[in-house]
Amino acid sequence: MSRVFVGMSGGVDSSVSAAILQQQGHDVVGVYMKNWTEDLPGMHCPWADDLADAKRVAVKLGIDLRIYDFQKQYKDRVVDYMLAEYKAGRTPNPDIMCNQEVKFKLFLEASLEEGADLIATGHYASARDGRLYMAKDSNKDQTYFLYRVTADSLKKSIFPLGEFVSKTDVRNKAKEFGLVNADKKDSQGICFVGKVGIRDFLSSYVETRPGVIIDVDTKAKVGQHDGAIYYTLGQRHGLDVGGGLPYYVVSKDMKLNIVYVSRNLSIQELWQTTLTLSDIHGIQNGGLSDGEYLVRIRHRAPLVSARLTNNNIEFNRPQRALTPGQSIVFYRDDECLGGGIIE
Repeated sequence: MSRVFVGMSGGVDSSVSAAILQQQGHDVVGVYMKNWTEDLPGMHCPWADDLADAKRVAVKLGIDLRIYDFQKQYKDRVVDYMLAEYKAGRTPNPDIMCNQEVKFKLFLEASLEEGADLIATGHYASARDGRLYMAKDSNKDQTYFLYRVTADSLKKSIFPLGEFVSKTDVRNKAKEFGLVNADKKDSQGICFVGKVGIRDFLSSYVETRPGVIIDVDTKAKVGQHDGAIYYTLGQRHGLDVGGGLPYYVVSKDMKLNIVYVSRNLSIQELWQTTLTLSDIHGIQNGGLSDGEYLVRIRHRAPLVSARLTNNNIEFNRPQRALTPGQSIVFYRDDECLGGGIIE
């Protein structure tokens, strides 16, 4: 059997992954990735609690637990990227960048250097022969966040949870193994700061200023915002614009610090049939060939048909709130082929 280094976050998913691999006869070593430890005003970073949970599971399984400190690289490659994207008026996905730069690059490289044959994580996905496939649990499937991982990295990676049909089954498995975190809640908020919401995080790192909210149809000022950076295309909640039908964000001007809204759900700005992708990544060959695909425009969105031509994508029917900075991920049957970032 192989020597497998398992990324253990202290959560139930990665803990069950480690237990399953050990049960299968692998030589398992746990690794806690210390990516972020900074507290924010009024908000506690839970890294020490998560590490304690990972240690408890490691003791229960009788495996070693190592700590890899990636804080500097994480700040440089994930956090700074995220902040730059928000400042430019886009809406990035730090989880995707974390997988690309940290879990399946830094963690993989460090593990191989220390004698691992393979790495494993608690992602809901499957990998076979360097190819990435959707998990059986379509609700939990995380291939959307993994599309920037390379084939070479996937050949060295195992996803033990890919065959589970529900999160309930995973928790039941944790109870079978006697794991202390079997009922631990899934982490919410930003991927690396626990329960912190994106607005709270950005307010600690980016200087913002109030501005006006304008109805794009009537040109009237309908409210005031506390920073255009906080708003994203299609957003309804958090506008604090009362009365009548709800407003939706349809665009924003970062230079003028204006957020534009509309009550018209059919407004052209909210619906697109074509867009341009940048930084396209194909899992197998680094790129994606032109042609027809099934694509996912956001996590948990249904797969829709689209055609890729010279970095431009055309949908069979208009899609709502295609947000610059977010990713379009390409599939063929149940295989994730790669994707690109909306310009």
